[in-house]
Order: sequence, then C-alpha cells, then structure tokens
Amino acid sequence: MAYVVYLKKNEERNLKSGYGWVYANEVHRIEGKDKNGSLATVRSFDGKFIGKGYINHLSKILVRLFIYNDTEDENQVIYRRILSAENLRSYLSLGNAYRAVYAEADLLPGLIVDRYGDKLSVQFLTLGMENKKQFVVECLQKIYSPAAIIERSDVAVREKEGLPLIKGLLCGTETTSVIDENGVKINVDLINGQKTGYFLDQKLNRYALRRYVKGKTVLDCFSNCGGFALNASFAGAKAVTALDISEIAVKDIESNAKLNGFDNVTAVRCDVFEKLREYKANGEKFDVIVLDPPAFAKSSDAVTSALKGYKDINILALKLLNDDGILVSSSCSHFVTQQAFLKMLSEAAAESGKIVRVLEEKMQCADHPYLLAAKETAYLKFFVLQATRK
Repeated sequence: MAYVVYLKKNEERNLKSGYGWVYANEVHRIEGKDKNGSLATVRSFDGKFIGKGYINHLSKILVRLFIYNDTEDENQVIYRRILSAENLRSYLSLGNAYRAVYAEADLLPGLIVDRYGDKLSVQFLTLGMENKKQFVVECLQKIYSPAAIIERSDVAVREKEGLPLIKGLLCGTETTSVIDENGVKINVDLINGQKTGYFLDQKLNRYALRRYVKGKTVLDCFSNCGGFALNASFAGAKAVTALDISEIAVKDIESNAKLNGFDNVTAVRCDVFEKLREYKANGEKFDVIVLDPPAFAKSSDAVTSALKGYKDINILALKLLNDDGILVSSSCSHFVTQQAFLKMLSEAAAESGKIVRVLEEKMQCADHPYLLAAKETAYLKFFVLQATRK
C-alpha cells in the first residue's frame, strides 16, 4: 500500500499556495508502506487531498510535492512538465544555451536540466528523481534528440538524500560544447566545469554589462571561465583583466579569448581578496569592476560572515574605481536576502567614502524562474552601481 502522509492541523496553508516542501515536523501520521523514494499522497489533518510527491525518510524534507491532481499518472506529469518548461524557454528566445528545467520552479523538484548547444547536462538531486532517472532520460531524448546527455549529480545536497555523488555520460560520447552567449563563443566542459558546466543564470546580466564598458578598463573578479570578461571585450572595452583562483578557470579564460579573437583580455590566477589589496597598495584604478563571487553563505549560519566578506570586497572595489566608475556587484546565495545585500552595499559605500547610486537592479535570467510561494528559488542579487567621490 502506498504511503499516505497526514499533516498536522493548518500545516497545509503554504502547500496550497504552491510551496512544495513537506517537512517531517509538519506531519501528524503516516499510513501505508512502500519503498523509500516512492510516490506518497499528502492529505490535510482532516483528510483532504493536497498533492502527491516523492517521499524520503532520510531527509528533513519528507515529501516534495509535484502532482496536484489525484487522477494524473506520475510519468505523464513528468513528461508534460519537461515539455512545458521547454516551451517556455523557446518563447523566451534565449539562444542555444539555457536552463531547460529548474527543479521546483518548473514543478519538477530535484531535477535540473541545462542545455548547451546540442548537448544536455542533468542533475538528479533527490531520491525520487534518482529513481526516475531512466524515464527522465527517455523524455529528454524524445523532446530534444540531444547528441549527448551528461550527468552532473556530483552535488553535496545529494548526500542529504542518502545518495552518492556521481557524474558521467548517460548517452552520447562528447562532453564539451561551444555555445553562443550574446554573440560570444564559449567552450563549455560539461564534465569538469562548474555546476553543470557553466553559470547560465547571469547570461542577460553579462549582456547588460556591455553598455558600460566601451573604451574602459575592466576588472572581472571571480571570473570563472570569463563570462563577464568576454562580454566586456566583445563590447569594446579598452583592456580587461580577469581574476580567478583556479588554474583551470584561467586557462579557460585564455582559450575562450583566443576562440573569439580577443587580444585585450588578461587572465590572472590569484586570491582575489589579496589581489584587490595589492591593487589598492599600488594605487591602481579601473573604470569598471565586476564582483561575481561564489556563494559565501551556503547555510543560514554563515550569513553573518558572508556579509562581512561581501562588504570587504565591495569596499575594496569601490576604492579601486576611477571617478564616476561602475561597480557590478552580485550574490548567488539565497540565504543572503535582497534587503541584507542592499544594506551591505550601503554600508560599503559609506565606508569607502563614495556617493553611490543604483543604475540597474536585476536577478537571475528568466530561464531560472522563481515561485512566489518559495523564496528559496529567488537567489541571485545583481546591482549596477556608479560611484562618485564626495
């Protein structure tokens, strides 16, 4: 008999508004018995149907809902949701590289699918989706006819689901792809690259940078494989310096610059914090500085120290700007709220001795939508600022 999960009184309110996570401490009782990771029905305290989702007794999130019609078949729902997600991306006209399925935001919790040209990179982040892997692959083959599907389930969150970290080819042979981002060619390593290969969520934000860089000196911090740096070069920057601590990233920046015929991009392997202090000590200045660091806060307990880190680099960057210079500052940690990030920017501006105005305020690209009922799916903060001396 399949699991039936009964909630405590009034615990269904958020679920009815579209929030899909049922926590173990919200459950009154569980009836039935099935294998872990199977489909479970969730009902309110008085027995009313709420939805269905995959159960995992090893996780604090006991059930992740994604079926809201008691008569629908789970396989039909999965296929329909993947197809619906792709129809949205086709409508958005995002080129040949985009997030095709974004887990909870596309009502497919635990499933990430990124498209890189004729190849797909996928993540199965929950036990329920892991159990449906073969069917999901069949759906992707039917909808996309990809040259290859690469699995990048080497994400720590899987360990909380009782799953091992794995990566490799699910079909096809090639694991690299050259994508087009706003007219810039970028070679993506789908096996060894960051996340699923490349950070697609900043695609339109990197395009927005272009209006500020023509004829300017640009410093791209935490550059990864050079997304912002390459877009700046394409838009006519005078000189671009890209900083990253990874040797692989620096080599990627150099090869991508060569791929595009850009001769004004210099990649430097370094500790970015130390390099910014070195620039300050040497009196070096830049017209445009981009700060796109990794998530400093990977848990709620790390928010205070993360904000200190964000503040330190933003103060340094503001001091390194020429008069009326442009600072692009972002955070990809959902634990750091928009309000907290803005407060940090205000404090950094005050301590830098600059008057700072906001020119643009953005978030993740539209292929990474977020649910109004699930604030966790809205994570990226992105600001374009101009700093003027007093």
